Amino acid sequence: MSRVGKEPIPVPDGVDIKLEGSLITVKGPKGELSWNYPAKMKISVQEKSIVVERPDDSSQYRSLHGTTRSIIANMVTGTSAGYERGLEIIGVGYRAQVQGQKINLLLGYSHPIEFQLPEGISAEVDKKQVQLTLRGIDKYMIGQVAANIRALRPPNVYKGKGIRYAGEMIKLKVGKAGK
Repeated sequence: MSRVGKEPIPVPDGVDIKLEGSLITVKGPKGELSWNYPAKMKISVQEKSIVVERPDDSSQYRSLHGTTRSIIANMVTGTSAGYERGLEIIGVGYRAQVQGQKINLLLGYSHPIEFQLPEGISAEVDKKQVQLTLRGIDKYMIGQVAANIRALRPPNVYKGKGIRYAGEMIKLKVGKAGK
């Protein structure tokens, strides 16, 4: 039995769960998320928890068991508390500005980069314009947007300049060795 999949998902107050066929809808104070889960997986809503069960022990359903439970748990957490991902911009003259649903980034190129945020994701920049915080209810979407922004200028392994996740450690390489 899957160690992740067998754990019941606690449902906090203010979060409503609706099951219709193979569609689960989670509605909470922060918003609403829906997901079409694999049809053969059995999901039951009990008093203050959700239980995910698999139909048999085939390898396909064993792999889907924990994944299904994790996605539903992320939906419950996102609609009740939300998710947050931090990015650090390191480099002389590198900075970001948020204007509505757009982020204007100066990353050492000859032109500024304008990044359009998808619906449901909000961004915030600190006073120094080097700490970028992304917020939203969909964990996957937050991670994907953070990865797309980081890909605009990944950290340089020689100088450390670029965009990195908050707390990410970059091991710097040594440059050319003189004789």
